[in-house]
Amino acid sequence: MNEAIRPLSETACRLPPSAIAHLVLAALVSAWSGFFTMDFILSGIYTWPRCSRVVALTCAIIILTYEFIYKEHQTRYTAVTDIMPLKVVFYFCTIPYMVGSLALLALINFT
Repeated sequence: MNEAIRPLSETACRLPPSAIAHLVLAALVSAWSGFFTMDFILSGIYTWPRCSRVVALTCAIIILTYEFIYKEHQTRYTAVTDIMPLKVVFYFCTIPYMVGSLALLALINFT
């Protein structure tokens, strides 16, 4: 058999439980943020307190995504998983953010 075509061991591409917890929490927080940001945009009530809350929420999500997902994956897990950090950010932060926004739109269509 060819030495280059060896199946990877099961533990070779697995992330530790702490990394999986970070990714699951990032997805949940991103979906929550997308839901409430879309609620703000669609409500039409653009007062200063609500605007400042949405700006603070958006800044917090951007900072947390960069610090705890992008940099963490770049420094610790890129060599283990061979997945680019931007792909991880897209799959675990951007897509859940859009899903949270679309969830509000779906709820509005049902009422």
